[in-house]
Amino acid sequence: MGSTQQTKRQSRPIEADILDDDALYDTRSRSSARRYRASQPVQPMRASQPIQPMRASQPVQAAQAEEAEAEERDTLGDPILQTPIIQRRRSSMNAKPNQSNSGTANAATPTPKARVTEPAKRSPLVFVLIGVVVAIVLVMTLAALSSWWRTYQDDLHYGRPRTSQLDAVVGHHDSAANPTHFIFLNLHRHVQIIEIPGGDAAHTRIYSGPTLFGDGQDLTPVTGEVRDVNHDGKPDLIIHIQDQQIIYLNDGTTFHSQ
Repeated sequence: MGSTQQTKRQSRPIEADILDDDALYDTRSRSSARRYRASQPVQPMRASQPIQPMRASQPVQAAQAEEAEAEERDTLGDPILQTPIIQRRRSSMNAKPNQSNSGTANAATPTPKARVTEPAKRSPLVFVLIGVVVAIVLVMTLAALSSWWRTYQDDLHYGRPRTSQLDAVVGHHDSAANPTHFIFLNLHRHVQIIEIPGGDAAHTRIYSGPTLFGDGQDLTPVTGEVRDVNHDGKPDLIIHIQDQQIIYLNDGTTFHSQ
């Protein structure tokens, strides 16, 4: 076996090419350098578009252009990264009009606020006052109704002016066949007693009674009765005016007030 001939190449320094640009090479950017721009539409890069060499005097612009192109290629080539962007963009586009419409609708037609009604708390004194007022009104109504009913009954029995009549034997030229006729009259608050002995109008006597005072006294009935008050055997005349009694004593021919 012969000896292996080893050839040693001599290193030669690479000449710096000023026109050599990194943009001419297809380099893949790091994942941390990927940037997503949802506001700008992504345009695919045409294959027929020639790559223009960059000048050596613009290294910063060349680096930025390279990153942008790498980002576009990665975005278009990766369906996993492309789909969420489109969905996010559509959802954002659909959400904005709805939010604006809902805001406009809320501003135009404000929702009515629910009114919270609380039960009114009343003091027991209020109910007491209401009960007192109702009782007073009820009593006044009953009193007015009772007064009206009493007046109505008096109109039926005594008429206007108030008048009542009585026949009795008192010994003044009368008999059981021809008794004496008495008329008790309230004429404008003046009480008058008219006696017709034995029914003979020629011997008529008029006795003046008291004068009544007060509202409605002209409608007060005046009645009478015949009874022996002093027990002398002669019937006496008793006048009734409401709760009062006026006695006229009989002397055998006429009556005298006691």
